[in-house]
Amino acid sequence: MTDASIAAAYDARAAEYVDVAGDIAQLDAADRTLIARWRDATTGPLLDAGCGPGPWTSFLHDGHRDVVGVDISEQFIEAARERHPHLRFDVGSFRALPYEDATLGGILAWYSLIHTPPADLPAVFAEFARVLAPGGALLVGFFDGTSRRVFDHAVTTAYFWSPNDLRSLLAEAGFTVTRHERRERSGDEVSIRPHGAVAAVKR
Repeated sequence: MTDASIAAAYDARAAEYVDVAGDIAQLDAADRTLIARWRDATTGPLLDAGCGPGPWTSFLHDGHRDVVGVDISEQFIEAARERHPHLRFDVGSFRALPYEDATLGGILAWYSLIHTPPADLPAVFAEFARVLAPGGALLVGFFDGTSRRVFDHAVTTAYFWSPNDLRSLLAEAGFTVTRHERRERSGDEVSIRPHGAVAAVKR
């Protein structure tokens, strides 16, 4: 998958995505609890990497934080700007983030790396490390399963990951994993696949 193909796939279904997952109330309460705890434990500006139409960006901002959202889909960014005009949203790629070195205190990548080809993920983590200040925090949400195994996502090709494999990749990029979690989905969640999350700090 290339950036262009991922962007095109989401641009084509952006309106549908906004309908089912564009509002924070549509997203799982357990996710809100975890992300709020992470948000409140960080310092400095935050980045919502793969912000979509902006529900998590707004949620981070609601904690009285300086936050920016970035996404590769122009349609998502347009929707985010319409829904949250008081916040900043940028079109950009994880491979070359439009931010200066060591300027961010935290990055939320909530299910936004699932389409990144496994061979490209080390470079993305290195880019995250570039823009994070020392001690900066990273929180990654993903579908827990056999690492690198492809599954049929509703929008485009996606990959499972395991906490152990992500730990290894993050360590190579200069991060230390501080916690991880796994849980099965409940019937009222947007997705039915097992949830995983890994939190890390930049060394």
